[in-house]
Amino acid sequence: MAAIYKINDDFYDESFILIALHTTLDDYALVYGLNQSIKSKFKRAKKNFNLAENKSFPIFEWEDEFHDMYWVLVANHSSEQEVISNNDLFQNESTFTKPRLIPEYKDVDYLLKIETEKDFDTNSLIKNILMLPRVMAAYEISTEKLKSKNNLIF
Repeated sequence: MAAIYKINDDFYDESFILIALHTTLDDYALVYGLNQSIKSKFKRAKKNFNLAENKSFPIFEWEDEFHDMYWVLVANHSSEQEVISNNDLFQNESTFTKPRLIPEYKDVDYLLKIETEKDFDTNSLIKNILMLPRVMAAYEISTEKLKSKNNLIF
């Protein structure tokens, strides 16, 4: 008789903070600004986060061992374009779209994910982020109601 293994619901720990960022800054400029303002040490990951074919997202990581926290800054839009074929009047024309990591928040430019077990003051972090030039908005996203939460498993 074969053994049956079931995955426990507690396998993936969902204790993380997710902050949405609206900005016109490029990823490297945003990371530089964050490293200066909040004294972080984000570094570009060697590889992009590949969600699926034609869905590759630039990712920056920082493991804060002193506070036992793991920070990830990821672009919400893919660095690659996806070709869509049309069956209408413009079927010979190529149409491109940029896939999103979190499609529910298609207007968000970057996502800041903070994995921590401790209490964390997100309001002061958001105030520091909003002081960066060309950052229009920053706010916390509730992860309980997020449909595409599995896309955030790095």
